[in-house]
Amino acid sequence: MRRWITLAAGIVLVLVGAVWVLQGIGIITGSFMTGQKLWFLIGLAAFLVGVVLVAANVTRRKPTS
Repeated sequence: MRRWITLAAGIVLVLVGAVWVLQGIGIITGSFMTGQKLWFLIGLAAFLVGVVLVAANVTRRKPTS
């Protein structure tokens, strides 16, 4: 169960981080985050943490019973 939660959290962080990065650099408009370097950096951090969580989850071996 913990593995699925970690994977889901990683996927959400990747998606949200990508949106924040795109807003931070001005590609997605219509928000107070548009064109703000702070949101680019926060999004980049969230994206990278999400990638690490997903990669760790995918490469982890299944526990043997």
